[in-house]
Amino acid sequence: MLADIAIENLGVIPAASADLAEGLTVLTGETGAGKTMVVTGLRLLAGGRADASRVRNGALQAVVEGRFITSSLAEDVAGQVVELVDAAGGAPDENGEFIASRTVNANGRSRAHLGGRSVPAATLAEFAAPLLTIHGQNDQLRLLAPEQQLVALDRFDPAISPLLANYRSAWREWRALEKDLRQRTESRRELAQEIDRLQFALDEIDGVEPEPGEDAEVLTLIRRLQDVDTLREDASTALSAIDGPESLGGYSEEDPASTLLGRAATALSGSEDAELKELGERLTEITTQLSEISVELGGFLTDLPADPEQLEQLLQRQQQLKMLTRKYAPDIDGVLAWRDKARTRLGRIDISSEALDELKKQVAAAKKTMTAAARKLSAARRKAAGRLAGEVTAELQGLAMAKARLVVDVRDVAPGRDGADEVELMLAPNAGTEPRPLASSASGGELSRVMLALEVILSAGTQGATLVFDEVDAGVGGRAAVEIGRRLARLATRNQVIVVTHLPQVAAYADTHLHVAKDVGDEAVTSGVLTLSPEQRVEELARMLAGLDDTDTGRAHAAELLERARTEREEFRRG
Repeated sequence: MLADIAIENLGVIPAASADLAEGLTVLTGETGAGKTMVVTGLRLLAGGRADASRVRNGALQAVVEGRFITSSLAEDVAGQVVELVDAAGGAPDENGEFIASRTVNANGRSRAHLGGRSVPAATLAEFAAPLLTIHGQNDQLRLLAPEQQLVALDRFDPAISPLLANYRSAWREWRALEKDLRQRTESRRELAQEIDRLQFALDEIDGVEPEPGEDAEVLTLIRRLQDVDTLREDASTALSAIDGPESLGGYSEEDPASTLLGRAATALSGSEDAELKELGERLTEITTQLSEISVELGGFLTDLPADPEQLEQLLQRQQQLKMLTRKYAPDIDGVLAWRDKARTRLGRIDISSEALDELKKQVAAAKKTMTAAARKLSAARRKAAGRLAGEVTAELQGLAMAKARLVVDVRDVAPGRDGADEVELMLAPNAGTEPRPLASSASGGELSRVMLALEVILSAGTQGATLVFDEVDAGVGGRAAVEIGRRLARLATRNQVIVVTHLPQVAAYADTHLHVAKDVGDEAVTSGVLTLSPEQRVEELARMLAGLDDTDTGRAHAAELLERARTEREEFRRG
């Protein structure tokens, strides 16, 4: 649920904030006061498109910030929200709540933040999806799209979700296999040429038989062979100095370094003086290291190549390796990696008759699995369609459309990502007329009531979410307005509901009443948001009753509306 919202420099609102409570909250105010800007702010928090024209004239940027509470959500949904924020690098505040914000610059650029971290607007949309749902006139138009009507039907029955997931998995498998078969069949010549190229490359690499890291090893050996005399001389000089010329077959009357160091270490180690003894131990360590160096120098001299033809052989080998690194990768390790990928690719593009026949069998089997999954999904949708139509029809009859009837028509279409069904909502205004598509049969007021009836039913299984309705009561009045208020109040027993309305019958059912007031100055129009007290609510409802706020009759009527709505709200909460 949305705990509070703060808006700066959005439309006619220079700065405003509101604390939002559970239950039903209504926003009222005169036309042009800025109620729509509040909804625009909510859309921005939900990751909606940023529009620079919404930035207040003269301001550099508009800012919207909201604080969301997830404790009232279902445990699995709340867990998903926490995981998403954590993955984005954000964190809850000290109260365990999440702060989301959106900034829109006058130049059109926008920024989004979630849990204290900068995030893409798409992440904000993903975060808000289970928390915030906005219904407005544009959303009514989207309801006319077949894909949205299909989504509504799938939301209605929880049993559809696993069937849809199973179908999509089978459909993707079938599509991948069918695409593979089509490519192999239609591009047989090109694939044959690719096979030849890959096979030639593999033969060329396998003919050289490179070893991992061999190019670096060959280069090291070549450099060593080219400098073998200098290397032998340097190593011999060092070994002679350490162990004496005798180690190399010579003779000298002078003692070598190892002997002199050994004597020094022996002399000091036997001393009773602690300092000299410690120096002796250090000399012993040096002597040990010197001995190890001597052994390594001897090994180095032994391993120095002596074959004059080896350099030529290594140069030839280096050219073979360079031929591969010029064609396939910068080094031999890369060449070997390319070879492995080429082998995998070669194994996948078998275009022999046997391979194509096997692939055709796989495509047929995958299509059979997909078709079976589609039939189960379609059966579940047709069964749910009848129940959804009946429940929406019952809701409509309570919304002053007593003879209206909704039909959820499920038709067969070619298999696609969402199944082999097309859904169309059809409305019959009375019993004697044939149902017709909503797009051609419903007025604005009727469409508002159909959408509200759908949301009342579809939200029955949700809790703790925030549902926003932007003037969905447009085009209705009288008894229908009272029924809309009742249903919104009933919907608010499990969810937070925020409604922008011009109807006093709807506003009377609110738990919290926000008033958006405008101040028309000489140079600009400004608006602010005020939470109304019980006395102020009476005044506002009286104003909404055709401007009767300055009459005792109007105030009495408003007070009666409030009292009746309060009684009904309490009945809804008691169940």
